Amino acid sequence: MPLLNLHYHHHNQFLKTPKLFHISKTTPPHRSNFLLNPIYTPKLPFTSSSSIFKCKILKCLSNTTAHIWAHKEEDEKDVFELEDLAPDGDVYQKTLRLVECAMFSAVSGLTYLLSNSLAIENYFGCFFALPIVLSSMRWGVSAARKTMVGTFVLLFVLSGPVKALTYLLLHGLLGFAMGSMWRYRASWRTSIFFCAIVRAMGAIGYVLISSFLIEENILALITINIHASLTYLFTSMGLQSVPSMDVIYTIFGSLLLVNCTFFVFLLHLLYAVFFTKFGMKSSLRLPRWLETAI
Repeated sequence: MPLLNLHYHHHNQFLKTPKLFHISKTTPPHRSNFLLNPIYTPKLPFTSSSSIFKCKILKCLSNTTAHIWAHKEEDEKDVFELEDLAPDGDVYQKTLRLVECAMFSAVSGLTYLLSNSLAIENYFGCFFALPIVLSSMRWGVSAARKTMVGTFVLLFVLSGPVKALTYLLLHGLLGFAMGSMWRYRASWRTSIFFCAIVRAMGAIGYVLISSFLIEENILALITINIHASLTYLFTSMGLQSVPSMDVIYTIFGSLLLVNCTFFVFLLHLLYAVFFTKFGMKSSLRLPRWLETAI
């Protein structure tokens, strides 16, 4: 009993003591301020919807811009393609040059093949180099080289290497040399002299190839015949001297060069008249007497 009374007494004293943190009933409830409380984040009612709307606008603008740029690129590509396919475009000019080179090669090769087959090569021999010269005057030296190589390949396929080499040595190299000289607007003296040397070298090459094929030295036979003719001429004139082989070779080379010079000169005249009639006089460098006559 004394213990129960002591516990009850202390409990009553604790209830009677004033409290340190007394809260009045009239005190308004505490509200946290977002400036003092950094953890608190206010929620706006239209934040999420406005951000979604802005994202949709930006996405639409980006899609529209990409679509506009794609259309611009397609239009520029179409414009470039139209410019390339125009008559003065790069692609059109290259295609036209390739087609013309192929046509010139086909015409030259077939004409030479038919003339050789019908044994009328001597009548049309002056026209075999014309396509190469014409290709050079229109498109440049590289086009003339392509025409010459194309004709050689065509003849090689159709008639074999002998006729192809014959055309290349006697007509192809001559046409390429003449076309190059005329393309660079060289004088007629330089052109005729250079083309005559090319023609003479081609003729010697043709003789050597023919000698190899028939297993006879045609060049030796020609020099021996020249030596016999000169010996007979000197004997008939009362001269007892006999020309040496060096003199024979010199006479043979001189006669060959004179023959080639006259042939090349006639080709120059024929091709000059031909190009003038086709309206290409401005691209030619003619001598005064021929320009006055034409």
